[in-house]
Parts: sequence; structure tokens; C-alpha cells
Amino acid sequence: MPNSSGKINKGTMKDQNTQCCPKFDPKPWDGKTFTWKNKKFLKDKVFTLFNIPINFGAVIKRLMEKIEKAGAQTSDWMGLSDHTSKWNMDIYVAVDKEVPGANNTTLSGKFLSKVYEGDFRQTGEWCKDFASFAKSKGFKVKKWYMWYTTCPKCAKKYGKNYVVIIAKV
Repeated sequence: MPNSSGKINKGTMKDQNTQCCPKFDPKPWDGKTFTWKNKKFLKDKVFTLFNIPINFGAVIKRLMEKIEKAGAQTSDWMGLSDHTSKWNMDIYVAVDKEVPGANNTTLSGKFLSKVYEGDFRQTGEWCKDFASFAKSKGFKVKKWYMWYTTCPKCAKKYGKNYVVIIAKV
């Protein structure tokens, strides 16, 4: 379960010797409610073509280089995606401290999360399910974020493609 800062573990790209994405444990995030108070993130933009990310890898690489240069660490390898249009996705990478030369921001409030597993084509179904889930818990979703926990290559390697919907409620 995430603590008030939302941290479970930390890491840098150098920690991941031979793997790209760490194996994701869904238990701490499935069906959980938690509060963040000024949780630190770096924000950047990803160009999308009809919601399909085009330069996601380059943006993540750029952010990770800034994080490492600053001696910062990521929290849970979390990257929250906010699809703002068919042409843009804002990405929020969780960090443990402010990073010079980056767009530092924070998120605060009460959040609800639920883990899904499968192909990205199921996103519409997951969103409908999450809306029902939130309503059944007595929550109204104010803002949605998608956390794609592994890249396609690592999802194939691990045999699971976990996606977490995190919503401010």
C-alpha cells in the first residue's frame, strides 16, 4: 500500500541493469484509496497520433537523464499518463525531489486506483469498469490517469501487461 507520499520503492535507470522495466506487483495498487500531499512529479508532453504515443520513449529517456543528473530517484517507476487530446498526452513521472531544468509539479488529494491486465485495446472497457467501481465506492472521478507499468517488450517478457487507472476522487 502506498504511504502518504505514494512511495513504495525507488529506483534509477542504473538500478535496472539488464531489464528495461521492473516487474510490477499489482497488489499494493488494486482497489486502493490513498491520499497524496504534494507528491512530486516531473511533467512533460508526448505527441500522440489518434491517442497512440509517437515519441514516448524519447520523452521518458529525456526525463530519466534529468532525474539521474539531479541525483533524484523515481517512486515506484510511476509514470502517469493524461491523454489531453488525440494529439497530446501529458506524462507525470514520480520523483523524490525537485529536478533542476525540468517541469516540476505536484499532485495532492484523495485518489482511487484499480489494476487491469491485458491488451491496450481493452482501455475503453477498463475505463467503463473503473467508472462503475468508483461509483460503487461512493466516489466521483475528478481526473483520470493511466499508469502503463511496463513497456510492450517487458510486458511480453513478464507475461503480464498491467495498467493501473488512478483517479483523483
